Amino acid sequence: MILVDTHTHLYVEEFDNDRDQMIADAMHLGIQKFYLPNIDTSSIEPMKQLVQKYPANCFAMMGLHPCSVNENVDQELATIKKLLFAEKYVAVGEIGIDLYWDKTFVAQQKQAFRTQIKWAIELNLPISIHCRNAFDEIYAIMREFCEPNEVNALKGIFHCFSGNSEQAKKVIDLGFYLGIGGVVTFKNSGLDKVVKEIDLERIVLETDSPYLAPAPHRGKRNESGYIRIIAEKVAEIKNCSLEQVAEITTKNAQLIFGI
Repeated sequence: MILVDTHTHLYVEEFDNDRDQMIADAMHLGIQKFYLPNIDTSSIEPMKQLVQKYPANCFAMMGLHPCSVNENVDQELATIKKLLFAEKYVAVGEIGIDLYWDKTFVAQQKQAFRTQIKWAIELNLPISIHCRNAFDEIYAIMREFCEPNEVNALKGIFHCFSGNSEQAKKVIDLGFYLGIGGVVTFKNSGLDKVVKEIDLERIVLETDSPYLAPAPHRGKRNESGYIRIIAEKVAEIKNCSLEQVAEITTKNAQLIFGI
C-alpha cells in the first residue's frame, strides 16, 4: 500500500532535530512521496536541500505564499519567477489568498495570485491553492482562467480544504482536487459530512505538517506519517477499505503532479 503527502513543509525548523527519522517513520507506514510547497525566498534553500537529499521521495513546488505577500512582493515574485522558469518543479505553490490574519496587502495578494496562475498555465504546471477566509475572492479569480465543467488549462489542488459542500462542488466543477488533511478528524469541523458527498476520485491526502495535526495529536506538531490517520478517517467516512483510499488518492496525486 502506497500513500502520498501532497502538501508538507518538511524543510522548516520544526523538523531540524529529527527530520530524517520522521521521514523514515513515515516511509515505514507506506508514505512514499512528499510534495513540498514553497513559502517565500527564505524557504527556497532548505527546501531544495531536502529534495537533493531525497530525490526519489521529495518533490518541490515553487511559489509565494499569500501570508508572505507584503511591500516587497515584486522583489519576491521576481526571484520566484527566475527559479520557476529555470529549474524543474512539480507545481506552482503555495499560492492563494489569506484574509484571516491580515488584510493590509489584499490587493497585492490578489495580484500575486493572478500572476502565479499565469506562470502555471505558461509552464503547464498544476497549482496548490492556499485559501483562508477567502473562498469567494479566490473563486472569482479562478473563474477568470477556468470555466465550470470545461477542460481547462489550469489544474491543481485546493489545499487544506475546509469549506462546505457547495464550495466543494464549485472547486470540483473547475476540474480541481480537494486536499483533505487533519481537519477531517476534528470532531466539530463538519468536513466529514462534506467528504462523504465527494467522490474519492477528486480527493488527495495531505498533512500541511508541521501544522494542523489530526486527532488524537491535535495541537501538537504534525508529521507526514499522520497521513495514515487521515486516510483511515476517510476510509471510515466513505465506508471503504484503507487500501482503496490509498490506491485512489495516490493515483490522483500522480495525475496532478505527473510523478
